Amino acid sequence: MGRTWWERREFAFILVYAAFFYAYIIRRSLQLSHDYHGMLHGLRPGWIGNRLNDVSDAQWRSFRGNLPILTAVFGAFTLVAVTLRTLYHLKAHGMAVVWLLISLVYLLYLHGVCIIFILLIASLNFVLVKVFARTKYFLFLLWTFNIFFLVCNRVYEGYSFSFLGHRWAYLDDFRGTFRWHICFNFVTLRMISFGYDYHWSFQDSHFDQKKHIRGCSICKSGRTCYFRLQENSLQSDRFFFTVYLCYLVYAPLYIAGPIVGFNAFASQLDLPQNTHLPRDVVFYGLRWAFALFLVELMTHFCYYNAFALSDMWKQLSAVDVFIIGYGVLNFMWLKFLLIWRYFRLWSLINGLDCPENMPKCINNCYNLESFWKNWHASYNKWLVRYMYIPLGGTRTKVLNVWIIFTFVAVWHDLEWKLLSWAWLTCVFFVPEMLLKSAAGAFQVESTVGKFVYRELRAVAGAVTITCLMIANLVGFVIGPSGINWLFSCFLHKEGIPILGGMLFTFYLGTKLMFHIGDANQTMSRMGK
Repeated sequence: MGRTWWERREFAFILVYAAFFYAYIIRRSLQLSHDYHGMLHGLRPGWIGNRLNDVSDAQWRSFRGNLPILTAVFGAFTLVAVTLRTLYHLKAHGMAVVWLLISLVYLLYLHGVCIIFILLIASLNFVLVKVFARTKYFLFLLWTFNIFFLVCNRVYEGYSFSFLGHRWAYLDDFRGTFRWHICFNFVTLRMISFGYDYHWSFQDSHFDQKKHIRGCSICKSGRTCYFRLQENSLQSDRFFFTVYLCYLVYAPLYIAGPIVGFNAFASQLDLPQNTHLPRDVVFYGLRWAFALFLVELMTHFCYYNAFALSDMWKQLSAVDVFIIGYGVLNFMWLKFLLIWRYFRLWSLINGLDCPENMPKCINNCYNLESFWKNWHASYNKWLVRYMYIPLGGTRTKVLNVWIIFTFVAVWHDLEWKLLSWAWLTCVFFVPEMLLKSAAGAFQVESTVGKFVYRELRAVAGAVTITCLMIANLVGFVIGPSGINWLFSCFLHKEGIPILGGMLFTFYLGTKLMFHIGDANQTMSRMGK
């Protein structure tokens, strides 16, 4: 009873602290935005209360500006695809042809004649897979081919038709509205997925479907979960060129994902997904609309990204730097949540299930493993399936993270700040993995021991959250050149108390996550 009493008092204190913390963060953010808006770039007239709107983030500005036309295009495509599927009872090959034709129209609008480069590289990859899939050195060839074009596409900025000769130079005037080599990063992942899944189709599957169904609530109900779709190997005759091309350029997921494996994609061409009921899809769309409204509120009242892109925030106090940095990371999370969920929503409407990219709030992750499982989760699943496990899994985990995060950085772009982000993340990740391994072998039985262990976990969580903030700010905001400034901001006389307050706040935040986790476990047991 004493322990329960303490936990209740602790939980109440944390809630009160959180309320005051966010009240201060919001109040100070509003004040900073009001005082400095005249010196910030990227602010445009908004639609809420005659306020300026922060559209300084190019990715968000592009998505937000093109939202009406994207919705009209996907609405029209969906109407055509669903109508043809219903009228002609189309199965795998028929739907692959329908979606391929629709998607190629979409790509012609996006990339113009540069669609030639996409189809050429994709066709070469298909030939490579079909010819060498049964050889011992196939995976080496697959990775070499795809990384070669991933790097070349960036270095040569999507190539120029003038490389082929002066008489072809005029084609560079018809390159479409969107750079093809940016979208091709996702196509690269799909080409690798196709290669692996085809290669594995000739081997015995280790997936125990009956055991999975017994433990999966979705599959037990008669529906089919995404994991089962992904792990079930297809017959080798299902890997034909039409489905392959459809998979690479499937319109709803082409620009930004979420990333879906070939097995899972091809399995859903026969029959639309039944994991999510129509009412679930409608509710998902309403939640997306609410998240959009939250981002609009944030960008109209708190100009976090505009501060981050200017040098203005380097003139602020340590506490204001923390507020801007914290706000930028939350804006990034909401931005990506909206982009990924928008495309996933259209995919679900069209009957194709794919992983949720942001299944958990950024403020509800207190260790690196949890964070990366819940930030771009479909990419994480792809990395685990096609890199982490083939590289040796848990047996070589400490080495794997360096290889994987280096690939992730190169996949995003050829920039030193992204490599700095990747290697900083690994520097923070390796100690966490070693400590987790040690903690797994350490059994705590006494009440005092459990209390001390929980406190140590909370302290470790506070340190990890701080490290995550540093790594992501370096990788996506200030770059490696800003590391010294960031450290000097907090490691001086005025900044050290702020750093202490940050760590204490993150410590309490980690404790709050413990309470949420305990409550979820209790509800789960009651549900059973």
